[in-house]
Amino acid sequence: MTIGYNHLVTRVRPGAIAHNYKVMNALGGNGCAVVKSDAYGHGLAVAAEALAGAGARTLAVGTVGEALDLGRTSFTGRVVALLGPQLPEDYEAAARKGVVCFCARREQLEKLSEAGVRAGCRAPVALKFDTGMRRLGFLPDEAGRVLEKILTLPGIEVVMAASHLAVADDPDQEAFVREQGARFAAAVAVLRAGGLRVEATLANSAAIVAYPDLRLDMQRPGIALYGADPFWGTAAQGRGPALEPAMETFTRVYQVHDLKKGETISYGRTFTAERDMRVAVIGAGYADAWSRGLSNRGRVLLHGLRAPVVGRVCMQMTAVDVTDVPQARAGDKVWLLGGPGENSIRSEELAQWWGTISYEALCLLGMNRREYILDSPVENE
Repeated sequence: MTIGYNHLVTRVRPGAIAHNYKVMNALGGNGCAVVKSDAYGHGLAVAAEALAGAGARTLAVGTVGEALDLGRTSFTGRVVALLGPQLPEDYEAAARKGVVCFCARREQLEKLSEAGVRAGCRAPVALKFDTGMRRLGFLPDEAGRVLEKILTLPGIEVVMAASHLAVADDPDQEAFVREQGARFAAAVAVLRAGGLRVEATLANSAAIVAYPDLRLDMQRPGIALYGADPFWGTAAQGRGPALEPAMETFTRVYQVHDLKKGETISYGRTFTAERDMRVAVIGAGYADAWSRGLSNRGRVLLHGLRAPVVGRVCMQMTAVDVTDVPQARAGDKVWLLGGPGENSIRSEELAQWWGTISYEALCLLGMNRREYILDSPVENE
């Protein structure tokens, strides 16, 4: 889905995604690159092609529908659906296409087996265990009963066991990470003792960096592929390898004008000028996935300098203080994310101003019109 009728452009550098995969895979050795939700807003097909070129042989999407979309790209490797079959039509499609489905309840195993029998195959399955996230999955102490059930289902083949870490990106919660790791190890041991040759996968981007012993057989780098630091804002910030941001977003200045001391700007009059100043009205608003939560908090990059948002973000416009950017003119390029020079705006910074996380900022800004840039450095302007 792309937002229409705006002047924002989101640029994506597939080369950065490829670079980041190689960096992360050098740590783990068997990375399943996570490209769910349109590759975190970067574009599924282009990201898949870049990752394949970087050596990725397994990609993970969210839904079975996304797996089918991925099957229409040039990627020819293994595809994992992290949410597994949820809709009635998912089972037949997954079995026919050989999608490795995360399964978190017995009903899914039964229906997928039935679909596999009808398709004349054994549908590949990844058993999902809930070791502390408390979302989807079998509990670890159910592993024995799940194993017994699997042995009665002729249309599936269990090829993986998986779980997901809740706080690997928080260095203050190592004890809980270790607890999850131990629970998962116990479940995997039961499966293997029962004769299942499963590939164990637990580590996300943060765990790949911080917990080498939890990398296991396969790793699932996600946010790191797109250049964001999973430890941003913690004591471990910068602990991981050097990553290249893969996305930048810009718009244009619509008008520049004076704002006198004591005057207010935008809806609700939430900003009052404490001095004579200059403001630029830019083409970005909440209809463009530029959040209203950035009102009086966000920053943009203009002529290499950061300019603060003043007043409320509107549907298609935002005002910024350009008093200290005297060269600002209508038509100038304004960077909402990324941009040239040392003041380039990181997704983690944008997310902090926004009151969210980099994942959401990237997914939403990626809904704007996208351009793909083959060279890696940002333009110098």
